[in-house]
Amino acid sequence: MWLLSTARAELQFFPSVQAAQIARFAILSHVWDADEQSFQETQALRAQCALAGSNPRDLSSAKIRESCKLAEKHGYKWIWNDACCIDKTSSSELSEAINSMFALYSHADVCYAFLKDVPLNDKLDGKHSELRNSDFCRSSWFQRGWTLQELLAPDCVIFLSSAWTMMGTKASLAQLVSEITLIPRSVLLLEEGLWDMSVARRMSWAAGRQTTRPEDEAYCLLGLFDIHMPPSTAREGRRSRDYKRRS
Repeated sequence: MWLLSTARAELQFFPSVQAAQIARFAILSHVWDADEQSFQETQALRAQCALAGSNPRDLSSAKIRESCKLAEKHGYKWIWNDACCIDKTSSSELSEAINSMFALYSHADVCYAFLKDVPLNDKLDGKHSELRNSDFCRSSWFQRGWTLQELLAPDCVIFLSSAWTMMGTKASLAQLVSEITLIPRSVLLLEEGLWDMSVARRMSWAAGRQTTRPEDEAYCLLGLFDIHMPPSTAREGRRSRDYKRRS
């Protein structure tokens, strides 16, 4: 697997998720934009900056730059971002990433959930009944298929506003997040295990969530049911170009 160095936003290969866990890494959860920086663009930027003697992080996309800065501030040397840490031109790497996504998030020290549609001034300190119409509760992050496992797999999830400010954690906002997602508060607080929930209950949490492509409705749930399913080779080429585009 590939990780980004937080100091320079350069890709480094790790032989396994376990090796990355030993190195300690943060992970980014986000709704994709149309212009996400790819693996190839990240490698090209590294080569360009090596010649110029500059830092690739300074020229990276805002999402990569800001997430690297935040992780570095919290003491992490590495971060994983699904947009640029998967070589989607490689069918084998893409297949492995889809089937390993839940493990990647569960092995991360912390998951930063970037809610690009929640402004800095969105206040979450009122009564829960008064927050149902807040930008936080309406965020598209809670409506996408892939972000369900990205909420459940990591022990620690930190919610970030569009200005990259911390709004709270999965633990501190457990009651509100439970009301939004219908996931029991006890599961969000790690008082009950995910695998203690019935298949039907886990499936109900995905109801109403959206994916850009029909096949992703299955792929985004693999980790929640501990299933390995090689992606269809007939669709491999298309996914290698625009895998998990969640804008």
